[in-house]
Amino acid sequence: MIRRWVASEDGAAAVEFAFIGPIMLVMLMGIVSYGGCFWMSHSLQQLANDSARATIGGLSAAERYSLAQATMANEVQTYPNLTPSRTNLSESENAGSQTVTVAVSYDASTSPFWAMKNLLPLPSPTLVRQATIQLGGY
Repeated sequence: MIRRWVASEDGAAAVEFAFIGPIMLVMLMGIVSYGGCFWMSHSLQQLANDSARATIGGLSAAERYSLAQATMANEVQTYPNLTPSRTNLSESENAGSQTVTVAVSYDASTSPFWAMKNLLPLPSPTLVRQATIQLGGY
């Protein structure tokens, strides 16, 4: 009786899945989490690029900031993975090189992609992307 029980292979797949299943589940959650992080980062970079391009039309620093802010406010609503209230824009100018740098930051701490932050080594939930554009003097 004991020999037959030890030699039996019934349930071997269930035991193997019990060992491998949790590891595969964590790997799948890591893929989804990092995919969401990359998606948000790409969206922020696009916002920064478009906001920086909008500054070209401004004649003063205040007008350039206003144009960048308006562009970001209009376009952030078109990204389903971003919440407009969690997005911030900053703009800096370098008079020597006649460039404007627009930085867009986003607090993704409440995003579902960071739900596994205690189990996976995820990046910081504060994402920052920037774009620099020359104002003239070519």
